[in-house]
Amino acid sequence: MKTINSLKMDWTTFAVSGGFLFLFVLFALMDIHLVEGWVAESFNWSVTYFGAYWQLLLLGNFAIGMIIAFSKYGKLKLGKIEKPENGYFRWISMILCTLLASGGVFWAASEPIYHFMTTPPLFENDGMTPQEAIIPALSQSFVHWGFLAWACLGTLTSIVLMYAHYHKGYPLKPRAILYPIFGEKIFHKSVLGSTADIVSIIAVAAGTMGPIGFLGLQIGYGLHFLFNIPNTLATNIIVVGALIIIAAVSVASGVDKGIQFLSRVNVIFVVLLAAIILIIGPTMFLIDSFISAQAFQLQHFFEMNLYRGDQAWLGYWTIFFWGWFLGYAPMMAIFISKISRGRTIRELIVAVSIMAPLVSNFWFAVVGGTGLSHELNHPGSISNPLGDGGMPATLMAITNQLPMGLWLAIGFLIVSIVFVSTTVDSISYTVAVTLQGTEHPQKWIRVFWVVLFGILSVVLLTIGEGSIQALQNFIVVTAVPVSILLLPPLWIAPKIVKKMAKEQNMEKEE
Repeated sequence: MKTINSLKMDWTTFAVSGGFLFLFVLFALMDIHLVEGWVAESFNWSVTYFGAYWQLLLLGNFAIGMIIAFSKYGKLKLGKIEKPENGYFRWISMILCTLLASGGVFWAASEPIYHFMTTPPLFENDGMTPQEAIIPALSQSFVHWGFLAWACLGTLTSIVLMYAHYHKGYPLKPRAILYPIFGEKIFHKSVLGSTADIVSIIAVAAGTMGPIGFLGLQIGYGLHFLFNIPNTLATNIIVVGALIIIAAVSVASGVDKGIQFLSRVNVIFVVLLAAIILIIGPTMFLIDSFISAQAFQLQHFFEMNLYRGDQAWLGYWTIFFWGWFLGYAPMMAIFISKISRGRTIRELIVAVSIMAPLVSNFWFAVVGGTGLSHELNHPGSISNPLGDGGMPATLMAITNQLPMGLWLAIGFLIVSIVFVSTTVDSISYTVAVTLQGTEHPQKWIRVFWVVLFGILSVVLLTIGEGSIQALQNFIVVTAVPVSILLLPPLWIAPKIVKKMAKEQNMEKEE
């Protein structure tokens, strides 16, 4: 069969996806209230008609992945090479930093407190004491950032992409997810193929610009709280500018240098911060809470992941997160496919669907659990700052309760910047891969998307925080077409692993 090793720049996809992002920002500049209204209506429609589908999609993706991983097919190598290109620590670091970035610090500090202040509806009638409410609160955060959320970002979809690219020689693009259904024609002036690429770029761009804007607001608050630096638009823009410079240098250096270096440094930094908090914080409370919340989550696994009762709460929490992560999924699958060559199917699925969620949950238990401990012993010490100043205030309130609070707060701010930088450089790389169809896209395209994300985020910041919130909700809307693209891998991936098993057996026989 004739294969395609690379394609020239896809200017149509570039123009349509980039133009759409510019139009969104332009309309926001012209009338932000009108845009907020459009987004709110689309958001509510998406939550109402796709929420249940997303819950089932994520559950199916996780379950099928686990079955494949622990079957006889789990030992199959991906990428047609025997030795992995990236060492284990480097590989895990890039996965963690790229996918945990958006919730790595501020959500970890705030979400458990939110669920402690208002018990999730599934358990609100259980009559729990404040002490008893700790575990369901932490466990609900584990659900949102846990097994199903991670699994959708790079397991079954990555298997399909790696098979199409490394085993069959086709470009590494979102449209390759559809290759097993439509064959080679999906790569040749295919409207469906172009649509798959475009919606994937728009969704991941919205999911990237939002965190950049929020980071500017959050770091601005932190600098004001710690050093009394004025929390102004100028400060926020400077923060975003610094982030973009870091990301641009990183993506220009490539996956094997800049991105993996930032990821490795940040994982070491996160481990150090977690260790310090464990030592100087409420050690046994954090360990006990992590274990108990994990057990609670597993005990109520299906109830919590498939809860359909309070639609307003679901839209604000679970479905919002599911839409956010689904929007990232095709591009993250491309990135994971690039860094996972030479790994077995079992290694890939276990790393993304089990190891990464456990690390993520432990991080939430350490950061959020410290806040829960202080709130339990000193009511209002964390919840009042959260109510008054939002997520940035929560993180500062938590560090303020600990010895070496100033240095810990500075450490968290640094980690936040590097976390989001790793997301921006990884996303810019995958967008460039999609546009050129090669693992080594031109440097200017990679850097261009970093700069574009930064410029558009700054423009949204100048409009006001409402524009950033509108973009965050828009992420969920863009997840609708992307989630349809992610349905075929549920039955395609099992078929592909069977084909791979036959091919590898034939190669051994030869």
